[in-house]
Amino acid sequence: MTNETTPDTEIALACGQQRALVSPWGAALRRYYLLEENGSETDIVWGYAGGAHKKGGQGDVLIPFPGRVADGRYCFDGQPFQLERNDKEGPNAIHGFVRNLPWTTQQADSESVAFEVQWEAADYASRGYPFSLAVRVAYRLDRQGLICSFAVHNAGREAAPVGVGFHPYFTVGTALVNEAEARIPASGYLEFNDRLAPTGKVLDVKGTEWDFRERRRVGQRRFNHCYVGLARDADGMARATLQHQASGRRIEVEMDRSFSAIVVYTGDAIVDAPRRALAIEPMTCATDAFNHPEWGLKRLQPDETFTGRYLVTHRLL
Repeated sequence: MTNETTPDTEIALACGQQRALVSPWGAALRRYYLLEENGSETDIVWGYAGGAHKKGGQGDVLIPFPGRVADGRYCFDGQPFQLERNDKEGPNAIHGFVRNLPWTTQQADSESVAFEVQWEAADYASRGYPFSLAVRVAYRLDRQGLICSFAVHNAGREAAPVGVGFHPYFTVGTALVNEAEARIPASGYLEFNDRLAPTGKVLDVKGTEWDFRERRRVGQRRFNHCYVGLARDADGMARATLQHQASGRRIEVEMDRSFSAIVVYTGDAIVDAPRRALAIEPMTCATDAFNHPEWGLKRLQPDETFTGRYLVTHRLL
């Protein structure tokens, strides 16, 4: 199924009380909420409707690199490349280039939808990414919650550097995220410079105010951190949580083994809506992994497909 896609094109999904609003413009997750019996709406993912109303990268899909590439420069297989430097915080490349592209809607029903986009190496060679990829992102509501899955296929003849990330903001009903408690199952985080690019050092969370391996209050902390060294449960999943005791709500973000990093962001730079929600961003590699492939960069071979998924659940305490 194909349609003319604009920034305002949206598809509504429903399952029981759950509702989601997604768009083939960037394959974005625009809202995820509960429709209560009295007709009110309880947001789980803080979001928007209508392309002009997006704030702070809400619900963006970040491919072929999540986070920043320092100065937009990297080398791959001995070849230097220069990406477009489009980061307002400094001369970096940020968050790939699919979030502002029209994707094709390949399948949709009342509970699920899949979007696809592809490009040839020549399409982005002049912008520093001469690799051919075919990408699929799907959303599905079921009794567990919201499931987001991805598949990235190398359609070219050369290996390609690939990272995948997602940018949802979560809310448990607080006016500011300061009042909520979070748990981030990670032993380390990247040291950033004043341009928000990694210095190359991974810092231990132990003994610091950024240690959220046990649930603690967000408070006044200004998060814009890339966490690594994810701890996993017996089933291999890494689970981050956000909750608020007074509202009695708890959100869990469950990530499979394809994800090796989590960016946590309190949205302090969002004009007119700072600290409204907490971004918990599943990422298959850390920020600037194009320059630090040991941080989870996927070297995708020709005709190879890279897949993964994360799940969002909500429950009352």
